[in-house]
Amino acid sequence: MVNKIRVGIGYDTHPLVPDRLLVLGGITLPFARGLEGWSDADVLTHAIIEALLGAAALGDIGRHFPAGDPQYKDISSLIMLDKVKDMLAKHSWQIGNIDATIVTEEPKLKDHIEAIRQLLSKTLGITLEQISLKASTNNGLGAIGRGEGIAAYAVALIEDLK
Repeated sequence: MVNKIRVGIGYDTHPLVPDRLLVLGGITLPFARGLEGWSDADVLTHAIIEALLGAAALGDIGRHFPAGDPQYKDISSLIMLDKVKDMLAKHSWQIGNIDATIVTEEPKLKDHIEAIRQLLSKTLGITLEQISLKASTNNGLGAIGRGEGIAAYAVALIEDLK
């Protein structure tokens, strides 16, 4: 018997470095440093991709968008997210909802949360109510707490259309 609903969890983290733009959820934020990575290193979008792929049992982000592949160098993670949306549709899955958390000491994200939600919902073709986004800190603990990087967690629920 095939499950009618499935849940996936995603996680991603990247170090903060100078001379890079900071992109979270497809939005470029004003900040002195950005995230290091092969693509735009958008940890939030990557965590959501991992959650969606995991829920559909379609592997992970590295399988579909491998680091080192020239076609993904500096690519917008929203393009990858759109491709994942198409993969889900091809396998008869629709997104029920996404819940995500960005973990960073700075920048403060409260003024950007709604714009990020709107862009992600538009990219995924889901309503704003289907995507929840929160920001948290690491309370000064570990590398993220010291401001050395940013992490994101995401959970996705998908539903079988068959």
